[in-house]
Amino acid sequence: MEFSTVVRRRRMVRNYDPDRPVPAELVDRLLDHAVRAPSAGFSQGWGFLVLEEAADRERFWAAASPAAGRTDPATAGASRWLTGMRRAPLIVIPHANRSVYLDRYAEPDKGWTDRDENRWPVPYWYVDSGFAALLMLLTAVDEGLGACFFGIPPERTGSFRDAFGVPAEFMPIGALTIGYPAPDHRSPSLRRGRRPVEQVVHRGRWS
Repeated sequence: MEFSTVVRRRRMVRNYDPDRPVPAELVDRLLDHAVRAPSAGFSQGWGFLVLEEAADRERFWAAASPAAGRTDPATAGASRWLTGMRRAPLIVIPHANRSVYLDRYAEPDKGWTDRDENRWPVPYWYVDSGFAALLMLLTAVDEGLGACFFGIPPERTGSFRDAFGVPAEFMPIGALTIGYPAPDHRSPSLRRGRRPVEQVVHRGRWS
């Protein structure tokens, strides 16, 4: 698929065909592309939890789903949303490890020996893990799959960690459901429309 077509077709898919597992070679390709994301100092401080077995996926939803009856703008229509998302045959949870970056930039070729997090203009450990997630989203489109990136509610992070033995130094930045798309409900947020380029691009100076 042409790259411009992949970009135009990328959207968040929230309903999947539960009877079509993602072939092993496609899972490997998704992950191979993820680890080709850029990372500051080539730190590569990420980790990916891959859930393919039904029991593991059920454990994820039990641990990481919003609490019953909880609603907020990010989980509006949660019941319908979760029903379709739970059909996904593959879940990948990207994690970021801040310590890997602080250690890397304390090495001789970087020289920040104090490991001071305040030296960083933004937390690149999250940025780089987000790059990796985006490469998986784009790869999914190129392979005829659907995918959705979503957050794990903060109050559920602890139960998620416990359920899967995630080390304390790794922070989940979100999760991706991946599979073959089924008829889907379009997000009501799309009614906002895409902001035109001229509204968001500033050439030469901001104003």
